[in-house]
Amino acid sequence: MESNDLARDLIEGQELTTALLNKEINLDVFPIATWIEKLKLMLLIRLVEQKIADERRNGVIGGPVHLSSGQEAIAVGIATHLSNEDYMFSAHRSHAHLLSLDQDLRKLFAELLGKATGSSRGMGGSMHLWSGSTGFHGSVPIVAGTVSLAVGAGLASKLRNQDSIAVTFFGDGAMEEGVVHESLNLAKKLGSPTLFVCENNFFSSHMHISQRQPSPLNSRFAVSNLIDYELVDGNNISDVISASASLISKIRETHEPAFLEVITFRHFGHVDWREDTDVGVHRSASEIKIWKTRDPISRLEDALRKSGNLTDRTVSELRKEIENLIHEAWQNSLNDPFPSPSATLDYVYGRPRQKEQSN
Repeated sequence: MESNDLARDLIEGQELTTALLNKEINLDVFPIATWIEKLKLMLLIRLVEQKIADERRNGVIGGPVHLSSGQEAIAVGIATHLSNEDYMFSAHRSHAHLLSLDQDLRKLFAELLGKATGSSRGMGGSMHLWSGSTGFHGSVPIVAGTVSLAVGAGLASKLRNQDSIAVTFFGDGAMEEGVVHESLNLAKKLGSPTLFVCENNFFSSHMHISQRQPSPLNSRFAVSNLIDYELVDGNNISDVISASASLISKIRETHEPAFLEVITFRHFGHVDWREDTDVGVHRSASEIKIWKTRDPISRLEDALRKSGNLTDRTVSELRKEIENLIHEAWQNSLNDPFPSPSATLDYVYGRPRQKEQSN
């Protein structure tokens, strides 16, 4: 069944089907060496976030962190088709999106530790990340806060006759914010080359989508705005790559928006390292266990093993290499300086201009 046909069935009230979630990964899209690089990047994101979870639990990281373990294929798959001339925007759960474009681990860790060498000079923490030179134009904790910014960035690119597009990531909970619907409408009416990516992991903070919406599907809002869309398994990296390739190609050609809904699930709970199985919501240990069998990293590893192109030794070596990178970056960030006390005002108030000396 084509993804759009499946989306239409879901709009009519049918349940999510195993056909969407259990397809095999298609390795024909890229050479094996490229798939190994994709696996390595997903592993990097997973292990970085595990380090962040551990240090947050240990109290070394002071501010809250929102983790996306289990959703790595989405960021990595979409970033495949982007350059540093494009504009990527994210929200509070943004480590994977940033790392898909910028693998400077020291800069990320330093920001989480409030160090002056951080991506936002130590002033933003986990939810205010920035790497404009690589195309990552910011994340904010305000739900849906960057969706309209992406529409504006895409429109600006179009008005400048540039080939750049904007990409905005948001969750299914953000679909309940008015600005998302206003942005969809405006992007369509003005023709803003923007890819709207809804990471549907079924939870808005701690509340399951079945308690909030009449349908588990958000693609219906693309339909109502006459925007092209795809619905795919966000834990199948080949599906994410193929669907985003098609949509991004159309966006660049037509300067029209598109919508990609990716079905996924976060291993951790809403915030920090907990799984949130005891907060009175429909998030059971058995449900988490089922979704972990659809883990995007394990599925790519299994596909590569089945094809004869990956061994346990190779995976072990990749993990060791990444763990060494993480250890070095973390130790360096611990030794980095904090911002000077004056920076508190420097980044809030502009310094007055000196009056020109009269002759």
